[in-house]
Amino acid sequence: MTGRPTSLTAASCAVLHCADPAAKVRLSAAVAADWRAGYIADIGDTQPPGRPARPVRPALLAPKHVKRRRISAAPAGRIALLHALAHIELNAIDLAWDLIARFTGTPGLPRAFFDDWVGVAAEEATHFALLNARLAELGAAYGDLPAHDGLWQAAEATAHDLAARLAIVPLVLEARGLDVTPAMIERLAAAGDTGSAAILQTIHDEEIGHVAAGRRWFEHCCREAGREPVPAFHALVRRYFRGLVKAPFNDASRALAGLTPDYYRPLAEADV
Repeated sequence: MTGRPTSLTAASCAVLHCADPAAKVRLSAAVAADWRAGYIADIGDTQPPGRPARPVRPALLAPKHVKRRRISAAPAGRIALLHALAHIELNAIDLAWDLIARFTGTPGLPRAFFDDWVGVAAEEATHFALLNARLAELGAAYGDLPAHDGLWQAAEATAHDLAARLAIVPLVLEARGLDVTPAMIERLAAAGDTGSAAILQTIHDEEIGHVAAGRRWFEHCCREAGREPVPAFHALVRRYFRGLVKAPFNDASRALAGLTPDYYRPLAEADV
């Protein structure tokens, strides 16, 4: 990086203040490389903004006002799906850097915590870049369609509590991605779009590691607080997550992330 930040939290905040998606991807990769190489060595204590910077487009709507995506041989449906996924991945970049900066003062966090989430942020940036490049191949671009703001609403609701953030973002929202992505891959392949299907397979496989990191550090927080992880998870989801934890579940992929059915199946049986 040119003009390297003096700490990881300062670097994280630089990404969060970057509005341009392509620049955000490049900066994420550079920060991750500098952290791994030791050019950025200190954690620091720079505080993140309440919301990350965003480009003028896409327009952000309430989730109920964003049309459902239907995959078909026609390009429009596949473009809408890939655009929605690109929006999720752009938010995921910011969620990872925000996690690093916002909760740096949490007692008992070892350096491995920061290693994990820098790695997650770098992979989320790669996911966005892959989807955005695929949109370009289909004659579209990120920002062409409206998107929803639900992911950052979840971040705002859990901004005060690391365990709550981990419970809701990786262990509910990202785990949901493990459930629904295989069917998307199958439908894209059936529509003849093997290029998009391959990208989603890469994302699915790497998201297993992201959910695993969420589970690992959630359980760390519970040990530090003297709480049992599964009951603590249920309590936090009931408090901070609106709606149902939806079945069907991809038990196999969740198991690879160490997320056992006792975490999530009881939450699908009643309103949370």
